[in-house]
Amino acid sequence: MSNTKNTEESQDSQESTDSREGRDSQEAPSPRTTRKQTAPRRRTEKDGDTTESTTARKKKPKPMEVLREARAQLAELTGMEAESVSSFEQTSEGWVLEVEVLELERVPDTMSLMASYQVELDPDGDLTGYRRVRRYERGRADSRRHGG
Repeated sequence: MSNTKNTEESQDSQESTDSREGRDSQEAPSPRTTRKQTAPRRRTEKDGDTTESTTARKKKPKPMEVLREARAQLAELTGMEAESVSSFEQTSEGWVLEVEVLELERVPDTMSLMASYQVELDPDGDLTGYRRVRRYERGRADSRRHGG
């Protein structure tokens, strides 16, 4: 019987300690309790950000975003900076651009070799292929477009 009595006393003691801690945590949460509560929220918010960025990736890119990204991707692949975009079109498969690139710099600048690259992108704006369609000197008129 004394064992039962001791057990009841220790349980009563534990309950009073728990209730005191409960009051303390209600009045002023300890830093440890606060961290435990905020950590899951951070993960939830982070997961929310991931969901938002996934949604943003699925969102149709704007033409200027596609243009900038295409120029950057082509420069990274070829090592040559795009000087201009002479053609830009959205197709059923994504986007097609014609990009003018300085291939060989000469003096005077009008003798520099330029090239036009056809660049193809998927609907998300990721480069799927490119090819050089022509090479020309910067100072020369394009005979294909002038009928001569």
